[in-house]
Amino acid sequence: MAVFKFVVGSKKGKCYQIEKEQKECEALFGRKIGDTFSAGLIGLEGYELKITGGSDKDGSPMRPDLNGTVRKRIVLTKGIGFSGKKLIRKKVVKIKGLRRRKMIRGNTIDKDITQINCVVVKEGATPLDKIIAPKEKEAKPAEEKKKEEPTKEKEEKPKDEKPKAEKKENKEAEEKEEGKKEEKGKPAKEDKEEVKHDK
Repeated sequence: MAVFKFVVGSKKGKCYQIEKEQKECEALFGRKIGDTFSAGLIGLEGYELKITGGSDKDGSPMRPDLNGTVRKRIVLTKGIGFSGKKLIRKKVVKIKGLRRRKMIRGNTIDKDITQINCVVVKEGATPLDKIIAPKEKEAKPAEEKKKEEPTKEKEEKPKDEKPKAEKKENKEAEEKEEGKKEEKGKPAKEDKEEVKHDK
């Protein structure tokens, strides 16, 4: 089943993201932009939220003036779904009266909606920081543990590599010594060979 991502804006101007499965939030199906609902559905006891917008699985924004759960390509001037700007010669230009045909989603929540934007209308007893932040902190230590395990392995590898490096240096030194011995012996043989050719 799909997941709803709630973006909750507090009165202080901070935004919080909460993810809930659609099975848990079936009471929201059929609600429109501008409707209020009890935030107990998403785990915020005592809070009341107002729906301000959202988007569907393809990223099409919900528009308050388009009724129903439909998805349409409509001609838009400036507003939700179109900024009223155009790219001309690598510059963004604002043109008066510019219109574009864009894909828009209706104002009613449906199973195809993935993100719901909300604003706090009535605050509960406990602040949002204390309700939502602890959940995030619990998730972070688990991620940190996973990150620490690979770093330990990386630290162990260089220790193993040092003896190998020493062995390589020893081998190189031995090869150099052998090379010097061979060089000392070679000139004498070459001189003998040259003597034989002269005869």
